Amino acid sequence: MVALAALALLTGCGAPPALSQPATPTGTPSAPPAPTSVPTPPVSPATGLPSALPGRTSPSTDPGLVATPCRSGPTGQQVIDLLRGPAAVLPDGVRVRVTSGPLCAGDWQYTVLDVTGHEELQVVTRGRPSAPELVTAGTDVCTAEVRAVGAPGIRTLACDGGTVGMTGA
Repeated sequence: MVALAALALLTGCGAPPALSQPATPTGTPSAPPAPTSVPTPPVSPATGLPSALPGRTSPSTDPGLVATPCRSGPTGQQVIDLLRGPAAVLPDGVRVRVTSGPLCAGDWQYTVLDVTGHEELQVVTRGRPSAPELVTAGTDVCTAEVRAVGAPGIRTLACDGGTVGMTGA
């Protein structure tokens, strides 16, 4: 126990002066040795986010990282019109109401619809806000395309069923 305490004292303060200075003839003063350590740059604290690759935007500025309410579209009505029109997912007579979204992450959008007499319908679209293109619609929208190339904020909603990355959730 005493040996451990002595070792702790020695390692905490460095080597004793008798060991750190070379032996010199008695009576000849010697200068202390110059420091040999090289200063290192400060290290940023870890954020838990991946660091940016050269040529890529940093994660904090990546518009696809977080799903937020779409500012410039599409609107919920545009998503419903897409499903009733070219996609032919919804018949004309069924009542539909937007319950969540559209939420945007990059050029991807996620919307949840309440369809009278049916289960909740999730919709993933992508493309220009004024003309979204249907990626998938259904009760499980975690398709291979969404998983492989979807914006991270949309992938979280579609595949993990969570609210991670949504502001205000």
